[in-house]
Amino acid sequence: MTSLLNADCRLKVSSVLNKETALYGKQFLTDDSEETCWNSEAGTPQFIVIDFGRQVNIDTIQLMFQGGFVGKTCQVQRWTDEGAFVDMTRFYPDDINPLQKFSIAEADRHITSRIKIIFESSTDFFGRITVYKLDILGQDA
Repeated sequence: MTSLLNADCRLKVSSVLNKETALYGKQFLTDDSEETCWNSEAGTPQFIVIDFGRQVNIDTIQLMFQGGFVGKTCQVQRWTDEGAFVDMTRFYPDDINPLQKFSIAEADRHITSRIKIIFESSTDFFGRITVYKLDILGQDA
């Protein structure tokens, strides 16, 4: 299993806190620094879309949240050849700071070029999400 994120990947997020992309933008999801983060605006749902730029088979999603700003109920959708996102799996993070790993069950794994991680609810009263680290592990298809 290796990281599927590289320079060819494109990220899109639902929102950025106060539109301060220089401080809380999507670029901080994958910069490997625990000093920087993506921080969403208030409201649910929030999401992250990853376009891999190639076909991949995803095994594990890794996220490091800021406790108190964690997605409680999360859904992963995959992009299909028909040009739409469809449900892939769900996971339920703990309200903690350390890196959390969410394995995709063998039956739920499909070859895809994009995924959408949807944070349907948050531990924050206002629905904000804060992510310090994101990684997607798997294999090229």
